[in-house]
Amino acid sequence: MKSTIATLMTAAMLFGSLQSFATSGPTNPLKDHKSVHIISTYLEATTLGSTDLNKFLFADDFEYRNTANNDKFNKKEYSNHLKANKGIKYDCKTTYDILDETGHACVAKATMQFSNFTRVDYITLNRTDDGWKVSKVVTTYP
Repeated sequence: MKSTIATLMTAAMLFGSLQSFATSGPTNPLKDHKSVHIISTYLEATTLGSTDLNKFLFADDFEYRNTANNDKFNKKEYSNHLKANKGIKYDCKTTYDILDETGHACVAKATMQFSNFTRVDYITLNRTDDGWKVSKVVTTYP
């Protein structure tokens, strides 16, 4: 009788711990980082082909726009694009500036200088309960 109760208690505790694990999801490694680190992580994804943190990087309502051809992509489409280019490193000089950061919003400008053209990304970030997230990127080619 004692072994049956012990077995049932162990099974209940195991079920409870598995249930809480299943609902919590993976922990966001970017949660406690400042906006500067999030911008740097975005640039690593776009220019260095590093896609390991993409699922934590972009907001659920993320939007990418390319003004050169009016392309528009959501989070899933843009993440798939980055995955397809995983490991590809762009031969460019990359710099960025934070244009404004107030409260829960941040706007940055990233410039990628290639040998024959320049790409400029205007990056909008929002701070959520899960940390800073990239919510919008607008790419131009001045």
